[in-house]
Amino acid sequence: MPQFWMEDFAPQMVWLVISFIALYLLMARVALPRVADVLETRHGRIADDLDQAAQLKAQAETVIGEYEAALAKARAEAQATIAQAGVEAGVAAEKRNAEVAGILAAEAAAAAGRIGDAKTEALAEMRGVASELAQAAAERLIDAQVPKADADQAVDDAMRNNGSGGR
Repeated sequence: MPQFWMEDFAPQMVWLVISFIALYLLMARVALPRVADVLETRHGRIADDLDQAAQLKAQAETVIGEYEAALAKARAEAQATIAQAGVEAGVAAEKRNAEVAGILAAEAAAAAGRIGDAKTEALAEMRGVASELAQAAAERLIDAQVPKADADQAVDDAMRNNGSGGR
């Protein structure tokens, strides 16, 4: 191997030192400043991006806060509207119930009057039928003519004794 020959070792060392110094100067004066500039530019861009991201985050948080406040306000308004509608529906239902109760009371009173009239009429008819029946029964039992006034008086007495009272 020629690089290990001792007679060629000194010139190789000289050329190694010259090459090393040339490469060192080339790197130190040209390449490394360019790399440093690229790194510094990248660092600046990253810092700007982080600042911009922080600003956008702050804006987003502000927008989210406004959105949540608007949403809470809308929910509160909706709850108030629902509560008001419930109250109005309750008032309307109570009013309608009162109207229906009034109508039903009037109809019940009218029905009670009709029932009372029908009862009175039925009792009158029953009194007449009972009087005729009593008169016919008495005529059969005693084989004599019973005056209508006596039969009516007997039916009235019987009705009063039974608690009907002719009502």
